[in-house]
Amino acid sequence: MLGWALTFLVVALIAAFLGFSGVAAASAGIAKILFVVFLVLFVAAMVFRALRGRSPV
Repeated sequence: MLGWALTFLVVALIAAFLGFSGVAAASAGIAKILFVVFLVLFVAAMVFRALRGRSPV
């Protein structure tokens, strides 16, 4: 997921450099969405891993 976000970020930067503002805006938007999804899944995985590691008292 993070790899796709970085890929779209690179595409957005290249498109912006070449003057394709529409493609750059779309790619940047997709990169933002993928990065947020990555963060949510990462935090959820860390929380579930921490909860699973505890022993019941």
